[in-house]
Amino acid sequence: MNAIDKETKYNLNTKFIESRTNENFNEYFEELKNSIGQQIQEIYEKEKQKPPEDRNLVTFVTDELPQYENAFEKQLGHMADLDFGVPIAQRKYGLEHNNNPIERHNEDIKQRYKVMRNFKSYESAAAFLSLRRAIYNHVRPHQELGHTPGEEAGIDLGLGRNRLLDLIETSAAQ
Repeated sequence: MNAIDKETKYNLNTKFIESRTNENFNEYFEELKNSIGQQIQEIYEKEKQKPPEDRNLVTFVTDELPQYENAFEKQLGHMADLDFGVPIAQRKYGLEHNNNPIERHNEDIKQRYKVMRNFKSYESAAAFLSLRRAIYNHVRPHQELGHTPGEEAGIDLGLGRNRLLDLIETSAAQ
């Protein structure tokens, strides 16, 4: 599972799951709440005085998998919005949001996974996805943005020309 900010393309959270259980989705949204919940809460606090139809809250966009809706409501439903059941061809249906960024991201992972011909264990898959998330956010420029999603999000790690090596060295020093 992945969460991507549609403006900055920053991957907010990645979780490799073995099955699509309610428990796994709840854990994922709890992790997401722990990492960005304070920012979501600050936006909610600014907007809660407005009438509900005029609020500009953080909006999560998902497909029709029911586990998304259930886990979202438990963890973030009181301070953010959910646009549930959004198809890829959103313009065809006149919808405001789409899930194209996450579908594109997931397709990139699938292409890489096929070349690797499977992971040896659950742990190796989770480690690979964690490394891939760091490279996606801070090393490789995003084609649409022209720079990394981390830079677009205002996260300056001070990486030089050899961004991957600098990222490894920065991580090792902490």
